[in-house]
Amino acid sequence: MSPKICWAKWYYLLPGACVPGYTRDDSRRADPLPTIEGSNGVFEWSQDGPRKSSRAHGTTNDRQRSAYDRIKQAIIDRELEPGAALIETALADWCKVSRTPIREALTRLEMEGIAVRSDRGLIVRPESAEDVLDIYETRIALEVTAARLAAERRTFHDLLQMRELAEHLAKMDVNDTRGVAEGNHRFHEQIWHAAHNSSLLDLLDRLGLHLARYPTTTLAYPGRWEAANEQHLALVDAIEARDSERAAEIASSHFTESRDIRIKMWIKESAAGML
Repeated sequence: MSPKICWAKWYYLLPGACVPGYTRDDSRRADPLPTIEGSNGVFEWSQDGPRKSSRAHGTTNDRQRSAYDRIKQAIIDRELEPGAALIETALADWCKVSRTPIREALTRLEMEGIAVRSDRGLIVRPESAEDVLDIYETRIALEVTAARLAAERRTFHDLLQMRELAEHLAKMDVNDTRGVAEGNHRFHEQIWHAAHNSSLLDLLDRLGLHLARYPTTTLAYPGRWEAANEQHLALVDAIEARDSERAAEIASSHFTESRDIRIKMWIKESAAGML
């Protein structure tokens, strides 16, 4: 289990705690991080840092991205796996930049709780059931608030957009896990916007970075797809009726079920050696 994080764990949730730059819909991928080219050749990434490899490095277009964006996306894409060592010199070689922007990027990631200190130095934050529970404890509280406020403050345009997104999501192929995950995020993000609370939107967006580290969508779990789509449409109906208590109740049930499924998935994947 990962060590408890007190101040650093919650810092990323505070308004202004993170320099702008992260976007949830950023689908750009870095070239595979397990290969890093330095002056002495190409290296392959491992839990303990880089080792020699014959593989090629990334494209020019990838190298133009900021060090923070590239490292962050590599963590989300699991090219840098949980527990992987974050070594400044190796990352600087890979990003083709000096160590200064790498150091700044790692500082941001540590402040956001995505990177943590260990006896091996800075590493990608390990995953654990405790981590999932902590994330969802916060998410449930925020999503319930967003649903309640959306029912009270939504505009006609907000309502049209969230219903369109919910109906479109229900028609998608559940086997398209990436598309389904993105569609699901867009639907819930529309509810955040309908709450018309910029601080709440910022908190939920930051929390999404932590959830993104767990790649498998809960909608792929047996029986979850149908139930989730029914809950989405019921939530839209409650928001349309401006029934804030009903909207909050549906949101609480929806994300509590999602949390329970996420824990089951984590246990199963851990047992199979996937995490």
